[in-house]
Amino acid sequence: MPPPRKTSTRARRLRRALACAATFAGVLLTTAGTGHADPYAAPAAVPSLSSATLDVRYVAERRLIEGALRTAREVGDRDRARALGGFLRPGRRFLFFDPRGRGRAIEVVGDLAAARRIALIVPGADTTLSAFDRRAGKPWSTPGGGARALYDQARNDQATKAGGGLAVVAWLGYTAPRTFSSDVLTDERAEHGGRELREFLGGLHKVNPGARVGLLCHSYGSVVCGRAALEGRGPARRAWRSVTDIALYGSPGTTAWSAGRLGGTARVWAGRGATDWMEDVPHVRILGLGLGPDPVSPAFGAQVFDAGPGGHSDYLEPGSTSLRNLTDIALGRPSDVTRISPA
Repeated sequence: MPPPRKTSTRARRLRRALACAATFAGVLLTTAGTGHADPYAAPAAVPSLSSATLDVRYVAERRLIEGALRTAREVGDRDRARALGGFLRPGRRFLFFDPRGRGRAIEVVGDLAAARRIALIVPGADTTLSAFDRRAGKPWSTPGGGARALYDQARNDQATKAGGGLAVVAWLGYTAPRTFSSDVLTDERAEHGGRELREFLGGLHKVNPGARVGLLCHSYGSVVCGRAALEGRGPARRAWRSVTDIALYGSPGTTAWSAGRLGGTARVWAGRGATDWMEDVPHVRILGLGLGPDPVSPAFGAQVFDAGPGGHSDYLEPGSTSLRNLTDIALGRPSDVTRISPA
């Protein structure tokens, strides 16, 4: 495979200037309220997650999705109706669903109770219910499409058959910020998401206490994973020990100053595609603004994996170098991951 194309110094400077301007312009943007009440109902109470309630949760969440689909059709919300109709295709299973606002959902691909390994894909900015499966002709760049691409890669890998199965969770368990907003420059959304992620890990541990977990954290999702890793207290502390790998890709930072602060006993990985614009985002943190050091920098101390020549939305593209390496990370096979020296 030929090496990724090098960007000229002049082009890099231009890209960095544009990225800085676009990023910090978000601080000045405000979102006007619509003045309309949210037509979608709050989700009904469901049983706590455990091995005994797993199937009950799948059924209960499906009914919630059916109700939200009826509402979407009644109010003429075509994008939401199209997305929810896809959620109800045969074989799809959700552990959590909340249609309010931009929406949240957690989907499972594979047998969660029997899996030897569980991969959690934590998506980044601009991820909504309407974009859970569909975005700009790149289905693998969405939580649902990316989860299926990762699962298929593992299933088709002959080496995994003797080693046990992989289940993949597409975890939109937080309200993701918009790319061009002040929220994306801070860890406020990520702090809440980190708490939710740790709580979810506690539920996974009850479902399958023997499974080992790999966190695959894309873009702003890496900030969520960072906040979850830095928060060492609470009932999910024991469940956190099941996390063996944390992969940060297309990351703007994690708020942590080093991989050592995140990992504990887990391996911390970082990767960035050769044409990912995230390279040009300022990696600073001053007075709570900014998200800290670049995870692929030598000073951060992560194990840097080869993410290939792709851009910000291409990490889980079928057939890509990045998908192959992320699959090996999810499966807990560090010796099979292609590493590169940090830039």
